[in-house]
Amino acid sequence: MKKEIGLTIFFRLWILLLVVFSACSKSPDINNEIDLDGDQLFDLSLYNPEKYLVSVAYENPDAAQKNTPVIIAVHGYSSSTFEWEEFRSYCEANNILISQVLLGGHGRTYEDFKKSTWEDWQEPIMTEYNALHDKGYTNINFVGSSAACPLVLDLLKKGKIGENGMKHIFLVDPIIVSSDKLLTLIGFAGPMLGYMATDMTAEQEGHYYRFRPQETLQQLMDLLQISRKDLQKGYYLPSGTALKIYKSVKDPTADAVSAVLIYKGLKNSDGSNIEIEMLDSDLHIVTMLYGRDTITQHDRDIQAHVFGDIVHLLKQ
Repeated sequence: MKKEIGLTIFFRLWILLLVVFSACSKSPDINNEIDLDGDQLFDLSLYNPEKYLVSVAYENPDAAQKNTPVIIAVHGYSSSTFEWEEFRSYCEANNILISQVLLGGHGRTYEDFKKSTWEDWQEPIMTEYNALHDKGYTNINFVGSSAACPLVLDLLKKGKIGENGMKHIFLVDPIIVSSDKLLTLIGFAGPMLGYMATDMTAEQEGHYYRFRPQETLQQLMDLLQISRKDLQKGYYLPSGTALKIYKSVKDPTADAVSAVLIYKGLKNSDGSNIEIEMLDSDLHIVTMLYGRDTITQHDRDIQAHVFGDIVHLLKQ
């Protein structure tokens, strides 16, 4: 009986998915004038990397610069460096250096995005980290939102970052489990759908992909599965590295259980618990407010709190 009920639910979801996306063509109708997916609008960091990457901005950093906190800020899946623009302004006002890293395969054409893997997305994080380390920066930190979080957790698990310079890691609304349970069917329905279209405001146009290729959605789900398995086994932060999570309770994209899984599966080097702060918010990525349809003073207060807390911890 339970098996029959399970199958009924599965097929209802399957039918719903097909109905919702049956009108989709496998080739999206891209507007080159406004869509990041087109071949005319690219992320600005590709044109002027010196304005986005500390490693490029300072060819020969002096002693003061090398000791100044520098934070590698990384956006989430299908987004761009735009996601951390508000934080950049806050950092600059507080004498914090910031590198806004563009994930691999992002910020370019739909076809570039479509053929990218999650390992491609991850590569620029490692590239900037290594470049800063090689130039002698002594206070390297990381802040990531959404899918950037499992990307850096994977680097931690593999021992590629940490004891040779990473001081603080801040995870904002990390996604380990998706709030959208239909995404679990992407492996079955993806090839039939081709892509998923998203809505956005006029201010967000050109900064986010309007169309999400099913190939990249499958890459995202693969990444999340790897993260869950690693956290189930458990692992530790490197000595000298601290990590804090800021998680929206009513996140429509990243299930709140994501924070719980990280809290349970990742420990400080001495075995103690990492720090986690649950936020009374219904937004995904509470630190990015510009371009949203509706913003309340409560949203602004949460953003200011997170920004202030991160900078306070960086300067301790």
